Amino acid sequence: MQAGAHGGYLCVGSGMEKMTKRFVWWAGFWLMGWHAAAQEDSVKIVNQLLDSLYIAEVERQQGSPKVLHAEPLFIDLIRDLGARQGEREWNVGMGLTDRTKYDMYTALVEYEWAPIDRLGLEVEVPFSLYDPLLNGAPKDSIPKSKLNSLKLAGQYTLLVSERWQTSLALGYIHEFELTEFARYGRERAWQGNLANPFFIAAKRWAQNFHTLVYTGPQFFHHRGKGTVMKTYQINTNVHYMISGTRNFIGVEVNKTTRARDLDMVIRPQMRVGVADNLLVGIVAGIPVKRETERFSSFLRIIYEPRHRHPKEKIKA
Repeated sequence: MQAGAHGGYLCVGSGMEKMTKRFVWWAGFWLMGWHAAAQEDSVKIVNQLLDSLYIAEVERQQGSPKVLHAEPLFIDLIRDLGARQGEREWNVGMGLTDRTKYDMYTALVEYEWAPIDRLGLEVEVPFSLYDPLLNGAPKDSIPKSKLNSLKLAGQYTLLVSERWQTSLALGYIHEFELTEFARYGRERAWQGNLANPFFIAAKRWAQNFHTLVYTGPQFFHHRGKGTVMKTYQINTNVHYMISGTRNFIGVEVNKTTRARDLDMVIRPQMRVGVADNLLVGIVAGIPVKRETERFSSFLRIIYEPRHRHPKEKIKA
């Protein structure tokens, strides 16, 4: 009897030990899952807080109402939508495009500023340099390097809706087309005009997602020719801004129509802040049809000098 009872005790003891181990294992597994979920929730809360603080920093500064929007990098805006008086910015851009018969190197320098609330102005000088490929292409088929134009532009934000996180703007670009470097001194420097009125609509969805449409016609008039060439551009953009920063990733789709022909280039892009007032944007170009253009790349360096709103200066 004593031996049997002792064996029963051993069975019961081993069974309890197994149940205890299972309980401890499941409890530990549950605690680990709960801890991971709590950490994930904490990260989400911190990101939401950072987003709210950064958006508040941009939108609630001294001046007129302003909604934060992600600005495309290839065809950028004249100035931020809802620009405030005193804002200014320098841009330097460099690009490379494979044009099948030759490589096209582009560069630009632009300065933009806001003389009054909601009005942005811009002066830009774009360059194009051409390098023929070793494929026997005739020299006459390759454009000549030049300072493309003197570009002057203005943009006015008509609507800033903080409730709907939406901005609408109208603008106008005028370019004085210039001749090639090789023809300087042999013909007039001013060769024609390009007129480009445009419309912009932008909306921020929640705190991170941004959409923007930039559209309008372009009219080309060459001096000495009575004809006017017309194209129409529709640029659509979707961006995701990283929480609590000015960094974003997104895609810009540039569409141009002319004489029932549609050209489209998809431009994945990212922007990274390297300092409080210095940003770097990187863009890749992927044409939908490779008739005359293949892959391209573009780099934009954005510098924003520190400024104070005039009302803040008066208070100081």
